[in-house]
Amino acid sequence: MSDSETAKTVRSSDGESAKNPVGGAPGLGVFERRRIKAAVLGPMLNAFKDRFGESETRETATEVITQIAREQGAEMAQFLGGNDLETFAANKDPWRKGGALDVEELERNEQAYSFNVTRCGYADMYRKMGYGDLGDIFSCTRDFEFSTGFNPKIKLTRTQTIMKGASFCNFRYTLEDE
Repeated sequence: MSDSETAKTVRSSDGESAKNPVGGAPGLGVFERRRIKAAVLGPMLNAFKDRFGESETRETATEVITQIAREQGAEMAQFLGGNDLETFAANKDPWRKGGALDVEELERNEQAYSFNVTRCGYADMYRKMGYGDLGDIFSCTRDFEFSTGFNPKIKLTRTQTIMKGASFCNFRYTLEDE
């Protein structure tokens, strides 16, 4: 399946899937959904940190959110009818909708998909909302688990994120051999 065929399979004219396999209401991009979720989860997690401690709260929230990400990755692969790396790479627009990310693509083929995020609207949004310390849980940790759910052979290596203070995020996806 070519990139344009895959894109037509997943996205409507506004860049959203009719079934929206990454969750949420059709018409809302991932960025807007994350903003809404952070408005609810941020105060809740801060209250949990006060009551149960930061470590336990972060650990539990990360476990729950990464499980959801794995499930959403599997749902997206099923919706697309394929789970190869090219299909994965061709369907990243919902996360970029509305200029949420500035991306510099470095490599894209059947075995590797590499890019740098040079501006992260998610990091900016969480900081402005007062949840910069939770942004990695809300968004960054999901990246690893979403790709695992999509295809367990897709591996992400990332050594830095804007959320944690780096000047860019370095995404390096590879498809492991059998």
